[in-house]
Amino acid sequence: MKILHTSDWHIGKTLYGRKRYDEFEAFFSWLVETIEQEQVDVLLIAGDIFDTSTPGNRSQQLYYRFLHRVAASTCRHVVIIAGNHDSPSFLSAPRELLRALDVHVTGSLSGNPADEILVLHDPEGDAELIVCAVPHLRDRDIRTAEAGESMEDKSRKLVEGIRDHYAEVINLARLQRTALSSSIPIIAMGHLFVAGGQTVEGDGVRELYVGSLAHVPAGIFPPDIDYLALGHLHVPQRVNGSSVMRYSGSPLPIGFGEADQEKSVCLIEFNRQISATGPAVSLINIPVFQPLERIRGNWQVISDRISMLSAANSCAWLEINYEGDEMITDLQERLQSAIEGSQLEILRIRNNRIMNQILDQIDDGGTLEELSVNEVFEHCLSAAAIPVEQRTELWRTYQETLVSLDEEDIRAE
Repeated sequence: MKILHTSDWHIGKTLYGRKRYDEFEAFFSWLVETIEQEQVDVLLIAGDIFDTSTPGNRSQQLYYRFLHRVAASTCRHVVIIAGNHDSPSFLSAPRELLRALDVHVTGSLSGNPADEILVLHDPEGDAELIVCAVPHLRDRDIRTAEAGESMEDKSRKLVEGIRDHYAEVINLARLQRTALSSSIPIIAMGHLFVAGGQTVEGDGVRELYVGSLAHVPAGIFPPDIDYLALGHLHVPQRVNGSSVMRYSGSPLPIGFGEADQEKSVCLIEFNRQISATGPAVSLINIPVFQPLERIRGNWQVISDRISMLSAANSCAWLEINYEGDEMITDLQERLQSAIEGSQLEILRIRNNRIMNQILDQIDDGGTLEELSVNEVFEHCLSAAAIPVEQRTELWRTYQETLVSLDEEDIRAE
């Protein structure tokens, strides 16, 4: 039995205003071809299917067209869980219809952990795999707020809530396996941040819970899981060095910080009997559908690199970070002249010499697009001369507001 693990598609994601539908379409075509070539039986998608809880028509078209193509392939089952970017109600709405195509969707907790356990069957009707399809666990799903709680209390209760939920679901899966056959593998899915996970600048990984990224320890997952398929982090990586606990990573670079990453999907292969060493896991590299490149340095470094790319007929999208000592006030004009006649496109220009001067003066908001939301809030605190002793509580309130907005499912009635 072959299983493919992917996550964090972020369909509909734009890059500095540039739509990326052609990239998504190319990835889905490649993924269907890979499923056919590898004779994949089960596809696991570990959350963040869409980039927003209100995906547009084109994003929905790409999603449903892909599911239709997979249903007609060698793949017998698709299992989808919601991530923190997804609308649980939107993903779950067509669940009964998709089930007819053997596409299984878990958008949110139902109140009954047994609903997150899927027993998948082979063509002869025999059970061949148990999947614990645990969606992104929202703060309100797993923690009851109490007056006077400290940040440490909140963090502890969050981790305990996540641990308890996985323990309950996986224990039910064990009982299912005992009733069926001890040789059936158990796979768990999740969309969360495990301690020690690697991120990169500008990858768009949101804070999931108040106070921190809620880095849950890898030890919360019972050791007898045969494979753990995680989503949320965009860098492909093992969890705690384990070959059977993995983040597949995002298939497309979400930002220029991921431009140099080798993107991949995980291929998991089980024999008829569970091996003592676990399944064989390998990575299948994803082609680059649209090259991205971040160029840093002084004008000579930038100019030379653009000349090299142009001579190679590159069609890369560029982010330029000017870091030279020379004050260049016509940087944009110079850059447009440098790429003239080539296939290169510049999506973002950062003139750090000028920007630093502006930030020192805390200008009138013209640099907002250069800052993260946290940096903007910090500038607001400084501009308002908020005393240091008051900032901790303001930061906590601010974070609670952000998490509340992020968790609001505007698709729900």
